[in-house]
Amino acid sequence: MASDDIALLAEALSKTHVGYGELSYKGQGLKLDNTESVKELVREIEEYQGLRALRLEGNTVGVEAAQAIAKALECKDQLQSCHWSDMFTGRLRSEIPTALRSLGSALMTAGARLRELDLSDNAFGPDGVKGIETLLKSSVCHSLQELRLNNCGMGIGGGKILAAALTECHEQSSVLGAPLKLKVFQAGRNRLENEGATALALAFQLMGSLEEVHMPQNGINHAGVTALAIAMQHNPHLRILNLNDNTFTKRGALAMAQALRHLRTVQVINFGDCLVRSEGAIALSAVLREGLPTLKELNLSFGEITEAAALVLAQAVQDKPHMEKLDLNGNCLGEEGCEALKETMDNMDRADILASLSDDEGEPDEDEEEEEEVEDEENGKEMKENGVKDERESPVKLEPTCHPEILSFLSSPTAETLLKLGDNRTGLIQQHVDVSDPDKVADAFLRISSLYSDDHEVKKAVLETIDILLKKAFSGSSLQTYSFLSTLLVMLGLLKGEGKAKKVQVLPGHLLVLEHAVQQDYFPQDHATLLDTFVSRHGKALKSCSHARDSLKSTLERRISPEC
Repeated sequence: MASDDIALLAEALSKTHVGYGELSYKGQGLKLDNTESVKELVREIEEYQGLRALRLEGNTVGVEAAQAIAKALECKDQLQSCHWSDMFTGRLRSEIPTALRSLGSALMTAGARLRELDLSDNAFGPDGVKGIETLLKSSVCHSLQELRLNNCGMGIGGGKILAAALTECHEQSSVLGAPLKLKVFQAGRNRLENEGATALALAFQLMGSLEEVHMPQNGINHAGVTALAIAMQHNPHLRILNLNDNTFTKRGALAMAQALRHLRTVQVINFGDCLVRSEGAIALSAVLREGLPTLKELNLSFGEITEAAALVLAQAVQDKPHMEKLDLNGNCLGEEGCEALKETMDNMDRADILASLSDDEGEPDEDEEEEEEVEDEENGKEMKENGVKDERESPVKLEPTCHPEILSFLSSPTAETLLKLGDNRTGLIQQHVDVSDPDKVADAFLRISSLYSDDHEVKKAVLETIDILLKKAFSGSSLQTYSFLSTLLVMLGLLKGEGKAKKVQVLPGHLLVLEHAVQQDYFPQDHATLLDTFVSRHGKALKSCSHARDSLKSTLERRISPEC
């Protein structure tokens, strides 16, 4: 060993003891290639009585050096924390699994009971996960509470191996009466994608003990996000959820909103750069209205959220007493939208929690929206050509056993067929329209309200039917009813949407029936506020029905501000 290297190691050893039970070589930049290079380090480990934590991060350890360190760890049965991130810089990927197996085997020989294991920033890929697989399955990890594997390049294969190992660890520890209760899981920047995330979600669901989940930048889209959302519902003590820089879109956002409804201890949500978009933002607003009592931070930055949806979010955090930060930077508010958001927060005396809006993307161009709609249509055609079903088609689907008169009416509604249904029309429509499906309710609302006219009998039939339909629909959760309004706004052209809902030709009856509905007891005031936010900002989309639009706006203003 060169004299310079010995001097560096000697200097590092002089700085090793950091607190009770911890031996640290953190950030020393040591190049540990062989047995000779770790001779003094090994002596320190062997002589350290009651070793509980070993920090090797920020050095580079070769196979022979790892084997020598492992030998010294074979008698360290009190070891609980292994901080081994960034430990293989410059090493061949093929070396890392062997080094990890040596270290893991030593911990098993010692009979250690780990609480923390950090192997972040080691870029070891799926083979590296295989290197710790046996360790994770062993009794050493039955007590594991924190597992950090950020930036390891695990990929889908590594994610599946990890999930299987955690599952087996939980099963084996449960047999012994002390199931694995992992609290902190970190695996950002690992290219897990949907398959890896879904595999891990099953393990998370099984454990049910997570308090922090950090999985940013993993190429996960709505399918993987949905699997994680289901898993989160089974972890009631979750405090921090960080999925930054994955791709939710509407389906993922709705699934995550549904999960968050069931969680009462969440303090930090980071869905920044996740393409939550406006429909997803509205869904999350509903959850904020009825839950998340301990929330402190919400990051929805860079999510293509527009002004009106951002204002709905702002209104939803008004009564969150613990809220410290709302980040909506990098969205599509535009200059006027940014000012409106700041004014809204200021009027609620919550301006201090709003993060900077300096990177706002500006209002989306109408041309861009039209291009995206054309692209959606082309994608739909391509899906058909490939034999793939497009979920966006036919939002109202009736059961095969549907009453023939209802089938006829909802397929091609007319005033005549509505009246022919008789006094039992409301019951029949309730029976055949699934009010738990926001898309179906919105579609039925528009079909029925399109028949509105000055004819007393027809008007009465339309309003009575709508009242029964919406009264039942609004008896559900806020998430369900906000989703109905969101879909309705998309179909009326007041909100850019994705998925099934398509814009319809707006008729005066649509708006006049909506005006009637917002005045009823079943229509909550915060829902009226949401509707007013969009109608007042995107009224141009309703210019073909300007009289009905203006009447609706006046009624909404009176509803949300009775003194007016």
